[in-house]
Amino acid sequence: MTNALIYLIVMIAVAAVVFLLAALVFGRGEELAPLPPGASPTRLPSGDITAEDVRELKFQQVFRGYKMSEVDWALQRLSTEVETLRARVAELENAENLESSEHGA
Repeated sequence: MTNALIYLIVMIAVAAVVFLLAALVFGRGEELAPLPPGASPTRLPSGDITAEDVRELKFQQVFRGYKMSEVDWALQRLSTEVETLRARVAELENAENLESSEHGA
């Protein structure tokens, strides 16, 4: 019984030394300052949204996933952008159809 207790104490001491040595050598890692209350890491440009902007989109994590208000905001912005692009495509297609019908007549 005494040997097992000594073995356990030595193992804990070795683990603590290894941990402290690793913490000193490698540091605790890069820590970012916490966001102020109400702030969000979610960013989208105010102008045109590119595919790269969507790929780089980040949401603040909360207890059960992502913060819903940020996800809703991003989806609203993206849906507006899609509507704008679809309207522009339809406008260009109509202009092209009018030109082709004028030249064909």
